[in-house]
Amino acid sequence: MSNQSVLRVNQCHVYIREEKILSDISFEVPKGVITALVGHNGAGKSTLMKAIIGSLERSEGSIKINDMDQDENYADYKYQYSYIPEEPLLLPELTVFQHFQLYQKSYDIPDEIFIPRANHYAETFELIDKLDEYPEALSKGMRQKTQAICALLPDVPLLLIDEPFMGLDVYAGASLIEVLQDRKNDGTSILLTTHQLDKVRNLADEFVMLTGGSVSDSGAIENFETLDRRES
Repeated sequence: MSNQSVLRVNQCHVYIREEKILSDISFEVPKGVITALVGHNGAGKSTLMKAIIGSLERSEGSIKINDMDQDENYADYKYQYSYIPEEPLLLPELTVFQHFQLYQKSYDIPDEIFIPRANHYAETFELIDKLDEYPEALSKGMRQKTQAICALLPDVPLLLIDEPFMGLDVYAGASLIEVLQDRKNDGTSILLTTHQLDKVRNLADEFVMLTGGSVSDSGAIENFETLDRRES
C-alpha cells in the first residue's frame, strides 16, 4: 500500500442555505487504496462527494487531487477523477454507446484503448445487446450499469462512487467489486460512499466515518465496527 496521497481534503466546511452541513472535514486517500466513506443517512456523505467533484461550493478548506488544487485549476482538476453518482445522469438523446463515446471524447481516450475497453465492460455488465438503446428503453439497473461503465472508461488517478451497489443486481454488484479490485491493483485510488456495511469489509482498505457532518473516526478497515454497534 502506497503512502502517496492522491486525494487530500483539508478543513472543508460546506453550508447549504446558511445551514452548516459539513464541518472541518479532513482526510486523505492514498494511491491504490479503496476508502469507504460511511455513515447513516444525513451524515453528509453525498454532500462531501459533491464538494469533491466541485458541484457544491465550499465556504472554507481545500481539496486537491495529485496536488492539483480544485480552486486554482478546476479545468485540469476535473480530469483527475471520474464519478459514478447514486442516480444515473444520462442524456435522453444519446444511446448507450454514444454515452461511452461522450466520455471517450471528454477524456481523450484513444480508439485502441476505448473500443476494447468499452466492449469488455459492456460484456462484463451484460449490456452488449443494449448498446444502441436509449435510456428510456432501459431498466434502472441497466442505466446504472451504463453510468458505471462511463466512469470506468478513462484512466484517472481517482474514482469516486456514490452508493456503488444501488440499483445493481447481485451479479452486476459482484462484477463491479471485481472491476474495482482490478483498478485498485492497477494503482487507482477509489473513494466510495456506502450504507451497505456488509460489503465494506470485503472491499475497502480504509474507512472514514461521518457523523453529523464531521469526521468521527477513520483508519484501517480491520478496525471498523458497524455503525449500529458504535451508536448503541
